[in-house]
Amino acid sequence: MRSMERQRETTIHVDGLRFPESPRWHDGSLWFTDLYTQRVLQADPNGNVRTVAELPDVPSGIGWTPDGRLLIVQATSRQLLRLDGDAPVVVADLSAHVMYPCNDMVVDGLGRAYIGNMGFDFGNPEAVPGPGPILLVTPEGSARIAAEGLAFPNGMAITPDGRTLIVAESYGARLTAFEIAPDGSLSGGRVWASLESAGAPGGEQVTPDGISLDAEGALWVASPGTRDVLRVREGGEITERIPLGAIPVACMLGGPRRRTLFIATAESLDPGDT
Repeated sequence: MRSMERQRETTIHVDGLRFPESPRWHDGSLWFTDLYTQRVLQADPNGNVRTVAELPDVPSGIGWTPDGRLLIVQATSRQLLRLDGDAPVVVADLSAHVMYPCNDMVVDGLGRAYIGNMGFDFGNPEAVPGPGPILLVTPEGSARIAAEGLAFPNGMAITPDGRTLIVAESYGARLTAFEIAPDGSLSGGRVWASLESAGAPGGEQVTPDGISLDAEGALWVASPGTRDVLRVREGGEITERIPLGAIPVACMLGGPRRRTLFIATAESLDPGDT
């Protein structure tokens, strides 16, 4: 496994956030959530920020319907919302399918939302980590379990042909790929890349979190455990490693020609310290 560490120039695009997550490049600007202020935010290319939505619950993954309406995962209430104008409406209540907080989301070209579930009470320090599923929500609002037994399913990406979903298993140190059937079902789970031997020199384990697919089919992977961002090819080759002082939790390619890497970072993973 080859690894290349590069000292890239980084600049602050937006500052003063509690815990930024789920960055998305959409319609010429960066969108993201700030978990502990329970807001969805939008930043223009100059870093000017506006609040898109304030929620009564923690917002997690975001995405868009084919007609451009914003979808938002509410983590602890386990709901998928859609922003119709300024008012969020419930698309699907997932609480009948899962007991624990929902996590990141990716939306395909047909408007189907794939939502990860943590599989245990992440906010409880005494909780024992358990396997989590991926849920599928159709544009009509029907929900079902699409995949099970994942080690903390986190960031997800869908290949441009719409045929493969890749998910980061944070507690499994791997990226896992599923085939997407015409009806949206997931099957054939396989290891897209194992990152068990890609830890930092100090012995820290890679914990893949948010991911972003680039034009060559490689994935940029935020790793809070090693405090860096990796560029990973299918099979596990690491072509680049960007070390950071802060904790990276997610990343997204955007900007003109999608050649700018936006990285959401935090100083701590403890909500009380952010």
